[in-house]
Amino acid sequence: MSNDAVPIEITIATEPTKEIVAAFERLLPQLSSSAKALGPEALAELITQGSNTLLLARDQSNGGKIVGTLTLVVFRIPTAIRAWIEDVVVDSSVRGRNVGEALTRKAIQLATERGAKTIDLTSRRSREAAHRLYEKVGFVTRDTTVYRYDTSGP
Repeated sequence: MSNDAVPIEITIATEPTKEIVAAFERLLPQLSSSAKALGPEALAELITQGSNTLLLARDQSNGGKIVGTLTLVVFRIPTAIRAWIEDVVVDSSVRGRNVGEALTRKAIQLATERGAKTIDLTSRRSREAAHRLYEKVGFVTRDTTVYRYDTSGP
């Protein structure tokens, strides 16, 4: 892969177009082998949730093709306004070419503008390139333990 930056435009999804549905069909399996496809209804729910912002990375050298996504969630809790970055995925064809960085920096900007005191995210230990990206843009590892309860049962 080339280290040349891809000319990226970051946009905010406002409706579940056929283009966005197709992009998720292509990108979501690159993020998670167990994730289920998102149809227009599920994407509409994701996009219209007031706390959610779905960012799209568009490759301007390739007709504006969607090559990455990031979901930013900004919410109020008793102690402050907080933000969470979830489900960052960059198409394998453009990884290492600053797409993830562009998405993350835009999410930081939006969260800051919306008054978030902190922005959190998690990343699997095996995603070393993602860790380097997050550290590059200013994230630091927290001394915490994440617990998960699976509502689908044991």
